[in-house]
Amino acid sequence: MNAQQPQHNLTGIILMCAGVALLCVNDALAKGLMDHYSPIQIIFLRNSIALPFAALLAIKMVGFGGLRSNRIGVHFMRTVIWITATIMFFTSIHLMGLAEATALAFVAPLFITAISSVLIARVGWRRWVAVMVGFLGVLVIVRPGAATFEPVSLLPVATAFTYALLMLSARLLDPRESMWTLLFYLSFTSTLLSACAVWYFWTPIRAEDIGLFIAIAFVGTSGMTLITQAFRVADAPTVAPFDYTALVWATGLGWFFWGETPDLLTFVGAAIITGSGIFIIFREKRVAES
Repeated sequence: MNAQQPQHNLTGIILMCAGVALLCVNDALAKGLMDHYSPIQIIFLRNSIALPFAALLAIKMVGFGGLRSNRIGVHFMRTVIWITATIMFFTSIHLMGLAEATALAFVAPLFITAISSVLIARVGWRRWVAVMVGFLGVLVIVRPGAATFEPVSLLPVATAFTYALLMLSARLLDPRESMWTLLFYLSFTSTLLSACAVWYFWTPIRAEDIGLFIAIAFVGTSGMTLITQAFRVADAPTVAPFDYTALVWATGLGWFFWGETPDLLTFVGAAIITGSGIFIIFREKRVAES
């Protein structure tokens, strides 16, 4: 074992937690902006503002070659998936609690495992049990058939499924491309594609919201950059579980800004989903090492 690895893992954990916190702030800003703007307009403005910074970051880290790709078509395909997921998630956090939507969206690793078993590689029974337990957590939160059931609660689940497709589609990318290149193309293609539709949903920007759009571009890009760097400097199974700290941030931000307080069953369901996801992460590490 590398003597420096424990220190690298600690650095990765710190970067991961900071990145997750920034992305939760990004979601909270989007929830506030959704009162006046469509998801497409938010996506367009966030990415068009962030694009120059993403380009400069790619150039600084890997040179001008970081702006080139041999598989631009794959980038555009993945961006369509990402925009679809973002629209659904922004709509869900506008219509329901931030913590509840975030908890449901965390079934993405379960979808990744289930889809992988069909398209990529065999998945053992232990991980299948974890997937089924995780979806039990979804049922605890959504409560289909109960008087409190709302169809909008299915949107974060659909977001998680779409996000799983996005993660699995990364296998189609050129493995020689750096993560900084991926970050640049996500901003670039998102700006182009959202520009094609934004004019149909355009709402004049209020002066008091200009700072919020700048902020959402900054925290969104910074959050993705920190998380990307976390996976570069530390072992993935070490830092990945800290993604679930988003539940703490989402709960706190939802309570502070909108007075949202998840009920007990939401916390129970979130705990089940989190436990299942963490089990899958460590089980996949053990399988990879065997």
